[in-house]
Amino acid sequence: MRVLVTGATGYIGGRLVPELLDAGHDVRCLARSPDKLRDQPWRARVEVAAGDVQDEASLRRALSGIDIAYYLVHSMAGGAGFARLDTAGAHNFAAAAARARVGRIVYLGGITPRDEELSPHLRSRARVGEALLAGSVPTAVLRAAVVIGSGSASFEMLRYLTERLPVMTTPRWVATRVQPIAVRDVLRLLVESAGLDSGVHRTFDIGGPEVLTYADMIRGFARIEGLGRRTIIPVPVLTPQLSSLWVGLVTPVPGSVARPLVESLRHEVVAAEDDLADLLGDHHRLGFDDAVALALRRVGDADVATRWSSAGWPAAPSDPLPTDPDWAGGSLYTDDRHRRVRAPARDLWRVIEGIGGEQGWYSAPLAWGARGLLDRVSGGVGLRRGRRDPRRLRAGDSLDFWRVEEIEPGRLLRLRAEMRLPGRAWLELCVDEDDAGTVYRQRALFHPRGLAGQAYWWGVKPAHSIVFGSMARNIALHAERESGTPPGVSGRAGKPIDRRARGAL
Repeated sequence: MRVLVTGATGYIGGRLVPELLDAGHDVRCLARSPDKLRDQPWRARVEVAAGDVQDEASLRRALSGIDIAYYLVHSMAGGAGFARLDTAGAHNFAAAAARARVGRIVYLGGITPRDEELSPHLRSRARVGEALLAGSVPTAVLRAAVVIGSGSASFEMLRYLTERLPVMTTPRWVATRVQPIAVRDVLRLLVESAGLDSGVHRTFDIGGPEVLTYADMIRGFARIEGLGRRTIIPVPVLTPQLSSLWVGLVTPVPGSVARPLVESLRHEVVAAEDDLADLLGDHHRLGFDDAVALALRRVGDADVATRWSSAGWPAAPSDPLPTDPDWAGGSLYTDDRHRRVRAPARDLWRVIEGIGGEQGWYSAPLAWGARGLLDRVSGGVGLRRGRRDPRRLRAGDSLDFWRVEEIEPGRLLRLRAEMRLPGRAWLELCVDEDDAGTVYRQRALFHPRGLAGQAYWWGVKPAHSIVFGSMARNIALHAERESGTPPGVSGRAGKPIDRRARGAL
């Protein structure tokens, strides 16, 4: 079918598009700023229409010839007037879809409890659903609670609070019951809703198999991530406004996003029915533990965040995307350096592939040796393993207190740390070429675990200019000497090139 996706620059929309493409649909995206879709790995496979749901002319063009329209627009981060904008946009969209003879509208909103004064966020979501259902186009309004997946604002708030606070004083809403759902299941239900019978025109609650409190989710996340027990002390005097300020202080989630979410957490959001599963014939959904484990997969061996290039769609919709906000995906700290090398790329690669063991690390030997000794004392492997072959490296080889995770001969060596650390670390050494010649790129990455990991990174950061700075400089100089290049200035350390290098404190 011919499908329109609004909100394709957002969390759900950016992950829904490739699922629709994989299902065989032709996809058009409506975006106020089409340039924001430039870095999406699926950009070349879709049609992009510039426009806004508030503008009837652009809606008419975008909806022309469309069979199914996904409405995933919300203005939660747009300030105090977001509810009015959301409702007006939904009315415009429903009317334009009717004029364009669209076959179905699918909308994702939030579960709303009955007989309660709703938070502005949930009230806005409910009114958008009502506005769409008030139109003549058959509409399926899917309502979810907390969506579990890397990049989801609700999940990121849970992640940062749990990682950074072993002991936390919390508002009463930590005892509120919620029914979380994995982003993988949300996307599958959205895609399958395109095939609903034309007579289906209603809301559907969707949720995972478990009903938990927010405190349960904090403790469960800590258990899955191996962070140890979290102590939670509810404090009744914390208002939603104070709570959002507290969340903004502890986490990098913007206050404009955190406050509506925090205000909504005072409501119990549990599915009242599961009729959509009956219609679609699919009742199997991931539990909380499995959903969190998938969302945390980015720290595994196939971590998309450690790659120089993020081309291609990640392995699962729960993985991070390069277009996710800077505050999404957890803390991933980097030390990036690059130097221009006056030597052929093959000579630079020969130096990189010979690193470690008897050759050493082209860095401050006292600092490197001290780190190896510290690792031995704390029960780690230290520098005693050396390397298997002094001339060649293969994926899986041990290399002092590193392990070769990936090697692309002539281009990339990625090492995963096996020293004892409060987190996970990688070191990437890369050969690049441009019109001006050879470039050496070096990147150290650290994903902290808990508060100890945060303290470790900031404690050792002052030494990075010595350890990693001298490594970059000496590798470049050694490659030039090996190639017979006359002495000279080979380049300079570069500024961080990865958007996550800013960290998230």
